[in-house]
Amino acid sequence: MAETEMSVAKKAGKPNTQNTQPDDVATSAADGMLGPTPFVGLRPREILATMQQIGAQALRQPTLVGEQEAALVRDLLAVLGGSADCKPPHGDKRFADPAWQDNSMYRMAMQGYVAWRNALTGFVDRSALDARTRERAQFVLSLFTDALSPTNTLLGNPAALKKVIDSGGASLLGGVRNLVTDMLQNQGMPAQVDKTAFKVGENLGTSAGAVVFRNEVLELIQYAPATEHVYSRPQLIVPPQINKFYVFDLSEGKSIVEYLVKSEFQVFAVSWRNPTVEQSHWDLDTYVAALLEAIAAMREITGSDDVNLHGACSGAMTISALLGHLAARGDTSVHAATLMVAVLDNTADSQLGLFATPEAIAAAKQNSISKGVLAGEEMGRVFAWMRPNDLVWNYWVNNYLLGKAPPAFDILYWNNDATRLPARLHGQLLDIFTGNLFCKPRALTVQGTPIDLNDVKCDTYVVAGMTDHITPWKGVYNTARIFGGNTRFVLSSAGHIQSLINPPGNPKAKYFLNPDLPADADAWLANAHAEKDSWWDNWRTWLGERSGERRAAPACIGSTQHPAGVKAPGTYVMEA
Repeated sequence: MAETEMSVAKKAGKPNTQNTQPDDVATSAADGMLGPTPFVGLRPREILATMQQIGAQALRQPTLVGEQEAALVRDLLAVLGGSADCKPPHGDKRFADPAWQDNSMYRMAMQGYVAWRNALTGFVDRSALDARTRERAQFVLSLFTDALSPTNTLLGNPAALKKVIDSGGASLLGGVRNLVTDMLQNQGMPAQVDKTAFKVGENLGTSAGAVVFRNEVLELIQYAPATEHVYSRPQLIVPPQINKFYVFDLSEGKSIVEYLVKSEFQVFAVSWRNPTVEQSHWDLDTYVAALLEAIAAMREITGSDDVNLHGACSGAMTISALLGHLAARGDTSVHAATLMVAVLDNTADSQLGLFATPEAIAAAKQNSISKGVLAGEEMGRVFAWMRPNDLVWNYWVNNYLLGKAPPAFDILYWNNDATRLPARLHGQLLDIFTGNLFCKPRALTVQGTPIDLNDVKCDTYVVAGMTDHITPWKGVYNTARIFGGNTRFVLSSAGHIQSLINPPGNPKAKYFLNPDLPADADAWLANAHAEKDSWWDNWRTWLGERSGERRAAPACIGSTQHPAGVKAPGTYVMEA
């Protein structure tokens, strides 16, 4: 395999902060970020209960068990005879090494593993379990079969054995060193990123700007203009509460902030404070009230009567609550809004809802109430086990069997720079998720006003990712149809994070447009037309039409009432 630019940068001791194609380890995890869906968690008792249901089916359907065992025996005999056609699923990179095809022993091991896994999943597929339980059962089986993959062992991984020989055993020492480090510093989970390669404010979040307003909940950062003229209406970026804001100012060439500033927009961004137990009482009203103060400061600084809002994931949920509140009051201080990879309508299936039973939800609420917060590390560990091949075993092989350092990849660093959710907000988001409250007129009350998103008449721009498993694109499409104004829905060809961090110039990128919004998402896609490159340029044009007249760029950041303070990226983002 040819070296990527990222691997070269790692050998040179440089982090991958440019708009380059990351290596396989980083690529497979780049879409493993926490989505906006309130996290229920993954309790051992749910896993055990599902295993018991699988066992009960085996007892009730002995004929089916016999048929699957017979099929497995036939497949194993074919493997021994060299006539087997057992292949791993398309896109499974665990068996990409040529030895799995060229070496007869490895080929037989792979085919035997695939046959065994197919027998187990085939039993569940043919069982009498209902559809939802069957989906849970397949997930639990995947935890078991993925863990027992031969690629997770030294002898069963030809690339790891070759590495041992080529390095004279140094890879084994490196693997042991990485294992000990993770046991001591990462709670036994394989590290996903080399954290020493990055520092916020030095090679992440470096756009020029300053904090111009601060309250207990957020810092408002205004970015310095990069052009002689700017649009008169300012833009406010609202990040998720479950991640730090600099994903929007990731690094040069990947920064939405940089892109907007260079496109003549006046750009502001919210940096949420990382709550502690003392802020356990913060809820959706707390965040909406903080945003209202930030918008007032922006209007004073820029002299604009209104602003444009842009949010992703749970940040988009927050601005939706704000928009509903403003609509209920007849307040037009928001002119247009962008919602990126955000699901407000939870009727679309999502893997994160697999174990969202009433008991699990109640336990999740009680857990965060008892601790005061839901820790970001806890969410990260749970989510890793929702995608173990990409987010656990991938790094197990890389860090321990190959003895390599974790990748120095900016998105992975950001993803591991976890934040906390206040207990009250966590419980409230769980209620919104389970009750689908955003879709029910006046079912959700924000700042004392029952809201109906159909009353939101400002223009909206809604972005989804076609391969996004966190916020499924059909759920995002349903979100686009909730609002009462003129909505443009855009479907990127990428996944969750790649759809968000999608700078122009990627020859593989494309997106789909269709001005109509029929009830059926598949009908929308069938009549959509594809456009090459990133959706960012389309968004820039859309924003320009809704950002007022151009005028001379301000000579300085802030105003007399809201003077420039600490330089961007501010102080809240630095709080652990």
